[in-house]
Amino acid sequence: MNFWKMNGAGNDFIMLDNIASPLPTTDYPALARLLCERHLSIGADGLMVIDHPTEGGDYKMRFYNSDGSIGEMCGNGARCICRYGYETALAGQTQRVETTAGMITGHRIDARNYCIQLNSVTTMELDFPMDVDGTTYQACYIELGNPGLPHVAVEVPNLKDQDENWLRELGRKLRWHQSLRKGANVNFYEILAPDHLYERTFERGVEDFTYACGTGTGSVVSALTLQGKVSGNHVTVDMVGGRLFIDAPMVDGTLTQLHLTGPTNIVAKGQVTDEDLCLAK
Repeated sequence: MNFWKMNGAGNDFIMLDNIASPLPTTDYPALARLLCERHLSIGADGLMVIDHPTEGGDYKMRFYNSDGSIGEMCGNGARCICRYGYETALAGQTQRVETTAGMITGHRIDARNYCIQLNSVTTMELDFPMDVDGTTYQACYIELGNPGLPHVAVEVPNLKDQDENWLRELGRKLRWHQSLRKGANVNFYEILAPDHLYERTFERGVEDFTYACGTGTGSVVSALTLQGKVSGNHVTVDMVGGRLFIDAPMVDGTLTQLHLTGPTNIVAKGQVTDEDLCLAK
């Protein structure tokens, strides 16, 4: 079984090509749990599977979180998979990718930088208070695509200096909050300067912080644009793994196309030889 290991601003993925080397889709949740375990196997935030298109795209993207659950969409993973699609001749400079949350479009900027049009905002609640341990956090709730990929955005002053354990525990409690029908990715953010944010994302399915979250940055910038706190034009978002850029322009008070731009990195190409693979069957 051949694989690529890639990351987008530190959000890392194992890429498997189900077109070149087909496996039953029922195998992939167990494969994700096995291969994404950092100390026992290759290690990654998630598993990306390239598959045959069924809805008119160039190919289909199947995304599995490291716990084996299916993700509706992954922004940094989509940028990585667009680079894979270009470099393996599945698609050209511009490509259409089928995701669980709907069709997205990717564009190659240069050898390492890719831009994708994220799924549109389908739910936006700018006033979404969440009570945790007697404290009310003034959050925003956002879903991208259909079925919607859920995010909450919570402003945290001095985010870089906050205690990591406190922040992780808060992220866990918000992620599983009773007000959320299917949980959510929790995006903590701080506004550093005009159109410049710092963000940390506690991701469901990983159940911890990741180095970056593409749909999270898009969700946060969308909410802040509607609130008038950022312009929505090439907003810079710094995360632990690097820098991403979000464009969320408004026309007549409505968000239009949502774009995510950032780097990709091919870390390794090789063959999976994990001797525990039999446990995944």
